[in-house]
Amino acid sequence: MKRVTVESSVIAEVGYDPDLSAMDVLFTTGELYRYYAVPPSVHRGLIGADSPGAFFSQRVRDVYPVEHVGLG
Repeated sequence: MKRVTVESSVIAEVGYDPDLSAMDVLFTTGELYRYYAVPPSVHRGLIGADSPGAFFSQRVRDVYPVEHVGLG
């Protein structure tokens, strides 16, 4: 999955697979998580947010099923 860099103190990169509706979030700690059943609009919102970290906290964390992938 191709990831793009975002301007954030907590999130380094974000990727999205529309076929799986899965979004990868690589945190600045190096930890990679995959979120499932994420609509494309949420992915677009995250990468376009003025504060990706705040958007993530409000719209992604604790909302979608997640898997810890490991180190990114």
